Amino acid sequence: MGSVTILEHTTKNPIRMIGEMAGVCWGSATDNDEANITRALNCIKSNHGRTLEFPDVYMVLDGYSARVIREWYTHIGGAPTRLQSSTRYVNAKNFAYITPPSVAQNPAAKTIYEDCMEQIRSAYAKLMEAGIPKEDCALALPLGMETRIVCKHNLRNLMDMSRQRMCSRAYHEYRKLFLDVCNALRAYSPEWETLVNMLFHAKCEETKTCPEERGCGRYPKKDN
Repeated sequence: MGSVTILEHTTKNPIRMIGEMAGVCWGSATDNDEANITRALNCIKSNHGRTLEFPDVYMVLDGYSARVIREWYTHIGGAPTRLQSSTRYVNAKNFAYITPPSVAQNPAAKTIYEDCMEQIRSAYAKLMEAGIPKEDCALALPLGMETRIVCKHNLRNLMDMSRQRMCSRAYHEYRKLFLDVCNALRAYSPEWETLVNMLFHAKCEETKTCPEERGCGRYPKKDN
């Protein structure tokens, strides 16, 4: 099972930060926490999205598949950055891997899947024994292999990500990953809990309609 760790470089007071930054450009006093919070909430309710780019989230994502982490990288708005566990330097011959529910619940499929992973492990080890560099052996590793990254995203980028990845049409592991991010942020500080509850949701929650071609049925189609 994957896990999300919020690093201490992440501010515990993102709402106050937003209010303070907005106060600077408004020519307002920024030394009052209550005023900063009020100003920040007004910015958020008014959809002044640029202010949401000030709070950064530093986190470690560990134990998710290489496949879902590759999809995590596709949200490039807001200049996020990340470092990933290196297949050039890390020996992966005993790599852990993700088993999707559809496979885990089917005994025959589970046997096929696990046999495949064991064959890849064996082939990787044999390539290593043959003197092949780890960086080249890595080309045989599967997308289902667990990996680890440390990354930085701003609040606006994560909010945008939530619109897509909290949708019931999103891939199940990604939905689980984003729920883990939400829960980790809620636990990090009360202000993050407030922001997650206010801002992180599927895109259909904005208009109470579904823009997807094949929706889940929760809300009516946007065209209707």
